[in-house]
Amino acid sequence: MVPSFHNADQPTHRRVMVVGVLFCLTFVVISFSLRPQPDNGHVLVKADRLVRTAGEPHRAN
Repeated sequence: MVPSFHNADQPTHRRVMVVGVLFCLTFVVISFSLRPQPDNGHVLVKADRLVRTAGEPHRAN
């Protein structure tokens, strides 16, 4: 049988998978934190309007 990653012992396989997931999570966190954040408050205005109108009946057209 040819040795491969798939038939390695379980602790080694688990360790490699954990290290891979940690690298992926680190990459996602770093890339998300380095992304330029928008300076406008459009999202906040929309959220405020949704909160203020919550529970009110819908207006008829």
